[in-house]
Amino acid sequence: MSSPESTSRLLYCRCAYAQVVPQETKDAVLQHLAAGERAFDSVADLCEMSARRDPALKAIAASAPLKIAACHRRAVTWLFHAADAPLDAAQVEIVNMRTLTPEAACARLDSREIDATAP
Repeated sequence: MSSPESTSRLLYCRCAYAQVVPQETKDAVLQHLAAGERAFDSVADLCEMSARRDPALKAIAASAPLKIAACHRRAVTWLFHAADAPLDAAQVEIVNMRTLTPEAACARLDSREIDATAP
């Protein structure tokens, strides 16, 4: 785990096209982030960005340590890999909004530590 001061970036994926994350979870997490004091970035869909090989993914990957609110770790990891923007697995926590409750996802995003072992 990293030190509390090191978590400098939060990324929220709206999963606009795949629609695999429950709508109520996406809405609750986004509302929580917007009401918070920490800055965060939001993207419409990481899958679409990866398919276009969006250069923004390289900038995101280079900004580790970071937390990404999206879906399964393996999917997010491979989306970045496919866009030639590999993530440093030790410096990135994927907060799986597909399987976590909104409360659990928000708690992980609020934590200043990176749990790189989170599923």
